[in-house]
Amino acid sequence: MIFETHAHYDDKAFEQDRDELLKQLPKAGIGRVVNIGADIQSCKNTLALMEKYLFVYGALGVHPSETASLTEKDMEWLKENCRHEKCVAVGEIGLDYHWPEPEKEIQKKWFIRQLELAREVKLPVVIHSREAAKDTVDIMRDLRAEEIGGIVHCFSYSRETAAVFLDMGFYFGIGGVITFKNAKKLKEAVEYIPLDRIVVETDSPYLAPEPNRGKRNNSLNLPYIIEEIAGIKNVSTEETEAAVWQNAEKVYKFV
Repeated sequence: MIFETHAHYDDKAFEQDRDELLKQLPKAGIGRVVNIGADIQSCKNTLALMEKYLFVYGALGVHPSETASLTEKDMEWLKENCRHEKCVAVGEIGLDYHWPEPEKEIQKKWFIRQLELAREVKLPVVIHSREAAKDTVDIMRDLRAEEIGGIVHCFSYSRETAAVFLDMGFYFGIGGVITFKNAKKLKEAVEYIPLDRIVVETDSPYLAPEPNRGKRNNSLNLPYIIEEIAGIKNVSTEETEAAVWQNAEKVYKFV
């Protein structure tokens, strides 16, 4: 069985066939899916998916690119709904400096606020960090994120940065990019990261792996990611699949 730790099935890309696709997943060996919030509306949509599908769980939080309009009232709503029995994390939260908006200080404010929320509701976090390694690490250190725990989603930094997150006890979300021929830095990082700290994700509908790169992504592509990790680690796909399932259960507190 495979544990999909990060998908966005509430996305408009799935409007035409969402139900049909989701019903396929358990039959294909995808045992659990965590749908991840990106803004307040997508968190509401995630709650609906959690209610509808037995195998779908949720993370509720606001992506850094969507923080400009956040309010304390939104934080209260998140706090209340993070107590849902199938909510397993606060996320995705963090920093994204690829685009100039929202301003860095706004992103930092709400990253800190959502880390505090996670501590309050006693849930791990799903961290989004793009072109913002130093500020991400500094804030996580200041907020003692090692006491909160969680996943660095779509990890894209060097093995040196991986070492910092490892010291904090975080897990690493590895997705379709690991299959790309030009992903040398990520492959080196995955070689370095212990297998017991890796979880797999698709970030559906984004970042489909080879051989489906450029197409709409979905959890049926997870075996390609597991196969690539197994090759890098020089272990069997069966061992890798079992390890990443156990890791996901630990970080999301199923065990």
